[in-house]
Amino acid sequence: QVQLVESGGGLVQAGGSLRLSCAASGRIFSSSVMGWFRQAPGKEREFVAGFSWGGGNTYYADSVKGRFTISRDNAKNTIYLQMNSLKAEDTAVYFCNARPRGVDITSARFGSWGQGTQVTVSS
Repeated sequence: QVQLVESGGGLVQAGGSLRLSCAASGRIFSSSVMGWFRQAPGKEREFVAGFSWGGGNTYYADSVKGRFTISRDNAKNTIYLQMNSLKAEDTAVYFCNARPRGVDITSARFGSWGQGTQVTVSS
């Protein structure tokens, strides 16, 4: 069973930065497509950033392009989300996701989830 553990959330002022981590167990990096989603209060969970199968390409939601960077360390079975120039609208619980190959990487309907980490941006 896939286990995903997020960390790195917290409270930051607008314009600041945070780096989220997601540590995976199992054979996740050899069999899954990894990504980040977020869910703000009263809103649906939405795609933030993700890798293609094999990790060769990265994809971002328009709202975070140029500010967020997704990366990975295969030796540590960990993916990261570097978040810069944070805005109040980035406030949400951020979730790590692992899904099978061939599934839409932007859909929140698929895959396994971590417990989430809270990111709060004060304006």
